[in-house]
Amino acid sequence: MTRSGAAHEQREALGIRLRELRRDAGMTGRKLAELAGWHESKTSKIEYGKQTPSEADLRTWCRLTGSLDQLPDLIASLRNIQAAYMEFRRVLGTGTRRRQRMLSHIEGETKIMRWFEPAIIPGLLQTPGYIEWILGRVIRFYDIPNDLEEGVTARIERQQVLYRGTRRFSFVIAEQALYTTAGDDSVMVEQLDRLLTAMALPRVQLGILPRTAVWETMTNSFVLYDNRLAIVETVTAELTITQPREIALYGKLFDTLVGQAVYGEPARGLITSALAMRR
Repeated sequence: MTRSGAAHEQREALGIRLRELRRDAGMTGRKLAELAGWHESKTSKIEYGKQTPSEADLRTWCRLTGSLDQLPDLIASLRNIQAAYMEFRRVLGTGTRRRQRMLSHIEGETKIMRWFEPAIIPGLLQTPGYIEWILGRVIRFYDIPNDLEEGVTARIERQQVLYRGTRRFSFVIAEQALYTTAGDDSVMVEQLDRLLTAMALPRVQLGILPRTAVWETMTNSFVLYDNRLAIVETVTAELTITQPREIALYGKLFDTLVGQAVYGEPARGLITSALAMRR
């Protein structure tokens, strides 16, 4: 399975740091490999991001270059690389509740959240009936342990973050999400009514991206947590992005989507039109 661009760039950055430590020690790559008992190409592969070192490799590297004081930070960087590409089978291995709790922890530490959804309603704005339908399909599609009731409860508990503290939330939802059916018309009516209510929350900004908006670039569901973290969902994996350059690109994309979205009465009009179709 191909690794994410986020993990690749982080691996390259780690390699650059290790190359600097080797050069500062006045040691060639061949000499380091010889002392470590590695194949002579291993040093080069690690330094140029073509191979991910193990924690044991980092310990050896720091010991041979006299830079053991750098080891804790290097290990932290390595573990971040390993977390950057996490298969859904692993994330959801024990069911849906665990992931809800992971997200709740991240959201609790965030001051400004920016969330784009192209096809469904964001989790923090979902009604219980909508949540039950979505998580039920996740459980069936990924063939994971069925903890639907616990998962629904955990997601509802997550939503309390909307009402506590001074956090701010900016949601951009593609108009398609208003028409993507979860459950039946009664579920969708309740959900669309919930969006109208959410627009009145004091710290929530909710925009609808019209279906006639001009295409700018490829995108899928993503959430930005301040300027420190982005989580991007694909079919097979969840990408955890921490590289400032990549986060800046997602921030630029979100700003573009905000500029294309409609707010206030125009947004209410799009939601109301979707409601009229369901009723």
